[in-house]
Amino acid sequence: MSFRFKEHDPETYRRKGRLISLAMAGQLIVFGLIFSQLLQLAFDGGFWLNVVGVLLGLVTTSMIFAVLRERPWMTEMRYVWQLKHHLSRVSAYLPALRRAVEEGNGTALAILTFYHQGMAQLAELNGRTLDDDSELLAERQKVYLARQERGLPERVDGFDPQDLAAFKRG
Repeated sequence: MSFRFKEHDPETYRRKGRLISLAMAGQLIVFGLIFSQLLQLAFDGGFWLNVVGVLLGLVTTSMIFAVLRERPWMTEMRYVWQLKHHLSRVSAYLPALRRAVEEGNGTALAILTFYHQGMAQLAELNGRTLDDDSELLAERQKVYLARQERGLPERVDGFDPQDLAAFKRG
């Protein structure tokens, strides 16, 4: 399944992320306490019953979250999870991709462009900058110049994970 870049409002993403994190933490605390108390009442106390109660709370919270993550109001969160997943996959191939770009491989150049574009979008959504990593900035400039040299557009639309099959991991 290929991944396509989409524009999302960083403020909306951060607001929803904070809200969802707080809701999940609150839900975990409430369910953990409820299950612990029920187990204490049913089996007459013990530390391990509290641990089991918290674990049951975690499982319940995870199940509820798994059901809710497909809701339309989770669009920004789902998009960022997918973006992080694909960036993580690409980062495992970075040494091979860099070598292939030096050899003139166009697919590697497109994947590296996706990587830098995705990192920039992720930083923007999280309200950070990438200005503190000079190596990353130098590589981004190098990729930009290579694309310009070949007459390719500055940006890519997305990424197909199947393209990584041509490269050796690590």
